[in-house]
Amino acid sequence: MPTTDPNSVGLVSPQKIHFSEPFTLACGHTLPDYDLMVETYGKLNAQKSNAVLICHALSGSQHAAGFYEGEEKPGWWDAYIGPGKAIDTNHFFVVSMNNIGGCHGSTGPTSLNPKTGKAWGSDFPPLRVRDWVHNQAKLADHLGIDQWAAVVGGSLGGMQAMRWALEYPERLRHCVVIASAMKLTAQNIAFNQTARQAIMADPEFMDGHYLENSTLPESGLSVARMIGHITYLSDDGMGEKFGRALRSGSFEQGSDVPVEFQIESYLRYQGSKFSKSFDANTYILMTRALDYFDLAREYQDDPVKAFQQAQCDFAVISFDSDWRFAPERSREIATALLHADKNVFYAEIESPYGHDAFLVPNQPRYEALFSSYMQKVASTCA
Repeated sequence: MPTTDPNSVGLVSPQKIHFSEPFTLACGHTLPDYDLMVETYGKLNAQKSNAVLICHALSGSQHAAGFYEGEEKPGWWDAYIGPGKAIDTNHFFVVSMNNIGGCHGSTGPTSLNPKTGKAWGSDFPPLRVRDWVHNQAKLADHLGIDQWAAVVGGSLGGMQAMRWALEYPERLRHCVVIASAMKLTAQNIAFNQTARQAIMADPEFMDGHYLENSTLPESGLSVARMIGHITYLSDDGMGEKFGRALRSGSFEQGSDVPVEFQIESYLRYQGSKFSKSFDANTYILMTRALDYFDLAREYQDDPVKAFQQAQCDFAVISFDSDWRFAPERSREIATALLHADKNVFYAEIESPYGHDAFLVPNQPRYEALFSSYMQKVASTCA
């Protein structure tokens, strides 16, 4: 059984925390109250100095580590959270939450709109990364955590970690940014828009009010996921795993069985699985928040000025085969931090796994560097 693994946090269960006070979003809309779905691993020490916040990426959730009762699949970052792992729960109290706008229990498009009594759907207000950071700060207050030992995130999670360093500079000692960027490239925005168009073009989308119409835009969301998934993998990685292997059919003359490549079958499976477990409106909200993020916009587009607000140390990690969030973007972060006179550790990891590399286990150099930095963080928790 997976829960007998000595390096697993074991069986876990999420906790829904209700916040009754209003929360005003960057767009100006105020939620009268809201829920956050949260998981924690490890124990908070007496000084409350060993807390680590995990910020999830686009399709993540609060379930970052361990197992749910009756399920075999662990949390999305189980390879790196647990006893003896990079984020060692023997030392850290780890907090992972589903951001507002999500679809795993926190208030979002599938929740009831108090004004209508129906699901929010596409009427849920637009979000910014700073909204999630302010929300996470409210959670920290609820948990009695004045300062995080570290805020850690990959991809969109890394954007949240950087925003933490600017919005609440005195409330974190370390910021760990993995496979991320200070803003999206035009190509990235184009991929996101194409994915959104696939969802909105599905006849079952119903202008985003599919739940009240008892429909689901599974086809559109499946295509959106396939588009995204292609960009998370590397060309070499796909070639090594699938090549031009066929799942069915033949190129022999006279064959009447349609040709289907293994990669086609794989993408269709991934898209179908995702479309049954994720909410289409959440996907639209999250990708738009990605598009809107620009760390230096309010600092005269000068990232050095932006990072001068920070008081913490930084670790920045990239992967050489990641073309969605290329190493150049991480080097831009590290360079701006150096010019802002901040302590920064930077590493570029050789990996065949593309953007998904930050999630993939059994990568010795990544694990060693990540673990070494987090040991440094642990040394500040006494």
